[in-house]
Amino acid sequence: MEAAMVEMSASEPRERLLAFVGEVVRPLLRACAERVAPEIGVLAWVVDDSGIVKDGKHSPGVKRQYSGTLGKIGNCQIAVSVHAVGERGTLPLGWRLYLPEEWCGDDLRRRKAKIPDEVCFQTKPELAAGVCEEAAGWEIPVAPILADCAYGDDTRFRTRLHAQGLEYVLAVSAQISVYGPETSFAVPERNGMVGRRRSVARPDHKPESVRALARRLPARAWRTLSCRTTPAGEDVSSRFAFVRVVATHPVRNNNLPPRTPRERLARLARLRWTIELDYRQLKGELGLDHYEGRSYAGFHHHCALVTCAHAFLTLERLDPKAPRPA
Repeated sequence: MEAAMVEMSASEPRERLLAFVGEVVRPLLRACAERVAPEIGVLAWVVDDSGIVKDGKHSPGVKRQYSGTLGKIGNCQIAVSVHAVGERGTLPLGWRLYLPEEWCGDDLRRRKAKIPDEVCFQTKPELAAGVCEEAAGWEIPVAPILADCAYGDDTRFRTRLHAQGLEYVLAVSAQISVYGPETSFAVPERNGMVGRRRSVARPDHKPESVRALARRLPARAWRTLSCRTTPAGEDVSSRFAFVRVVATHPVRNNNLPPRTPRERLARLARLRWTIELDYRQLKGELGLDHYEGRSYAGFHHHCALVTCAHAFLTLERLDPKAPRPA
């Protein structure tokens, strides 16, 4: 019998690992979430996006675009993500790479970046809604979804969450129009005896901007509430006014239950900023922004591995018996 020798290059183990992750990336993220989420005492799911600075034009989705991470327009990719935020830690639930319209319509760039045929243009709120809907089907605690006005202003995003039975506390721009608390809705009488019966309720007041509504509220409408606790255990307070309004597009009831405690609403409104600390660790310590490949699938493989590393560190931190360096 002749002996056979197989030589493995230094990069082959990494390539095999990525190939494996590519086959199970979504089940891997689900298993990670179902293992870790119950341990952190989930309070909310936070939606946001983060810019990843790039040179050149071949990385999938890269272009000169605005990045909140940069605070300006720069050559970058944008990753949309959803994170579970809890009393004892955080956990990324899913990632989607944002593809600008010019990328989706360029067949040559799509082939080079190995973008699947079924991937089409989606806005950032559409990508985020897809992640939320997927995670809502997992065996993890479902919590109110928090996001800034880039997502809260999007009517379709709010509607999709509402249709899935997902609660949310979303920021909106000051110029967004709403119907104030004194507005009543009623179906008007038809014109005459032969006119068609009307079925759409109409408001008895005109809509106004959120800014205008806030400015005309009396002083007694504002309350100072504790909205955040610092790592040192100190309470941080802010002023809030709680007013029931109806969005102009579409006309819907409030998403959260009417008896939701005001203190809980205040804390949820401020909890969204936790995600900035998450991004800082994911990039600064775990290499989220270090992926140098040029494939669409490879980017998501990288995000899955970074998520697993993040989850491992969270479990280690929560385990009082875990060995620590001397």
